[in-house]
Amino acid sequence: MLTDKSYPYSVSIIVPVYHSAKFLHHLIEAIEVEKQKNNWDNLEVILVDDGSKDGSYQSILNLGAKYPFIKGVKLSKNFGHQVAVKTGLQFCSGDFVAIIDDDMQDPPSLLPLFFKKLEEGFDVAYGVRKKRKENVFKRLAYKWFYEVLKSLSEIEIPLDSGDFCVMQRRVVDQMMLFKEKNLFLRGIRAWVGFKQVGLEYEREERKEGASGYTLKKLLRLAFDGIFSFSSVPIRLISWSGILGFTLALCYTLFILYRFFFDEIEVKGFTTLVLLVSLFSSLILLCLGIIGEYTARIYNEVRDRPYHVVDTTFKIDL
Repeated sequence: MLTDKSYPYSVSIIVPVYHSAKFLHHLIEAIEVEKQKNNWDNLEVILVDDGSKDGSYQSILNLGAKYPFIKGVKLSKNFGHQVAVKTGLQFCSGDFVAIIDDDMQDPPSLLPLFFKKLEEGFDVAYGVRKKRKENVFKRLAYKWFYEVLKSLSEIEIPLDSGDFCVMQRRVVDQMMLFKEKNLFLRGIRAWVGFKQVGLEYEREERKEGASGYTLKKLLRLAFDGIFSFSSVPIRLISWSGILGFTLALCYTLFILYRFFFDEIEVKGFTTLVLLVSLFSSLILLCLGIIGEYTARIYNEVRDRPYHVVDTTFKIDL
């Protein structure tokens, strides 16, 4: 793609930004290198500040004064990574749309390879993490999450595929039709279908800063993925009820048999305590699962906006 001709497609790159004031320029410099190499003359980079408190939006403005392709959006508070990405998708205009994080773990140098897949006829090219650089606990947690999600989900969500991807315009348009508030964009991306391909890459270590995904946020994302794309948890309640009823019936028949035919005093206090404890815990677990679905229904029917935009840079509201 090293030619004198302009790239025939307009390109949008969506970057959710959170507490990245000190190192955001590294990403923009890397994108600028790829822009020059691949002649992305019609390029826009939409930086979405997700309620940062470290001056990230001022960094966006400073970078925007230096690089004419930069556009900025500042959200009124921290709405979360998925909302920031969807905000960028709302305002982008490119034929090819890329989503990339601000920490350089997903290198911009891979974007030309991803765009090549779209040129070949694919609608989506997404990154598949071949090797993670996180600690053992995080690697095991991610592996467990993706395995559970794959086994429970009613659609096929590729293992170890994050939000790092490029998409044709028509895929973005379809994704923006989704109005749900509990966002799990990689699941929505898989749900809309079209012709998709995964590309393996080795994810780099985070160079600076700390991840905005705390344990609480990671658990929330995991719950959104499971409960938004699977009805298995709530169906397990029915199966648990059937199993519990069967066990209780068998135990009842056993007690009655011994009472009438063995003519011995029934002793079962310990067993009774264990059964009461087991089924009480099971009831609370079932209520929790029902509560998760109910809370999501309540969140949807309130129909609140999924974000509030404070201000924008080179973008008309």
